[in-house]
Amino acid sequence: MEAKAVARYIRMSPQKVRLVVDLIRGKKVQEARNILLYTRKYAAGVVANLLKSAVANAAQNPNIDENILYVKEVYVDQGPALKRWRARAQGRAAGIKKRSSHITIILDEK
Repeated sequence: MEAKAVARYIRMSPQKVRLVVDLIRGKKVQEARNILLYTRKYAAGVVANLLKSAVANAAQNPNIDENILYVKEVYVDQGPALKRWRARAQGRAAGIKKRSSHITIILDEK
């Protein structure tokens, strides 16, 4: 039995979020929580909230034992980018992409 949680349109670059989710892939839920608690990245807080949500989703199913859950899959997809510009020399403009992410966590029983 699986439980899933998705966070969409997170205003953070997927490249930066992937650094954090790579740390918890395949770990038990309690171990993943501890890793995220002591990871000094802004994305760690967002992923920790999403992990908490996935565990709460699993708790809704009476067939799932919360004590033996592990992170089966976790991946980050690119969301839409906000396109902005910055003034440059001689009247030119340089583009800026403010990227967003879609984060998915799937938990399963060991």
